[in-house]
Amino acid sequence: MADEIVTREEIRAMRRSYGDAGLETLPDDPFEAFALWLKQAHENTVIVEANAMVLSTLSSDSHIETRTVLLKDISDGGFTFFTNYESRKAHAISLNPNVSLLFPWYAMERQIAISGVAERVSEKESDDYFATRPWGSQIGAWASHQSSPLATRGELEQRFEGASQKWPEGTAVPRPTFWGGYRVMPLNIEFWQGRYSRLHDRLRYERANTAADWELSRYYP
Repeated sequence: MADEIVTREEIRAMRRSYGDAGLETLPDDPFEAFALWLKQAHENTVIVEANAMVLSTLSSDSHIETRTVLLKDISDGGFTFFTNYESRKAHAISLNPNVSLLFPWYAMERQIAISGVAERVSEKESDDYFATRPWGSQIGAWASHQSSPLATRGELEQRFEGASQKWPEGTAVPRPTFWGGYRVMPLNIEFWQGRYSRLHDRLRYERANTAADWELSRYYP
């Protein structure tokens, strides 16, 4: 039982005192602010994969689902990641393109939360990025029926072996038609900085639609 491993009191006592690295202001452009924080997170040796972000979607049965994906581009006014178009997340996006992203940089007492609309990137953009992936990752994209039931680990490894024989290392591996990118066009981007006595800083960029201008506001923690 969980309560035999860790008690309620122990869980409630799990707290830390945040520092005083205040967040007084940010650039007018939220993407400039994001790029700055991402660079600082990448340079922090404690943080593993600064570009890892938690993607939340709404499934067909109205259940919220979350998983970690990797940010691979910031361009054309959005945040891009790549995945299998037959995956659970892709099916959810096809039904409801409203999604959220979260960059939880705990070691820096920071996080960035983003809400927006996901749309597919062009086939050329997916082709261009797929060509830069390591050979093993390219073969893995062919081998995996992402989000589908898998009987055994051996079945996955056999599929990987079959694809690797078809496209040996050193040869050009074509992008699967069922694999590509999404760009999340943000409607709000919130920067959070932990501070002492839970008096955290929250600065949020907001706009009514993806063509509108940004407004920057401060919120109570």
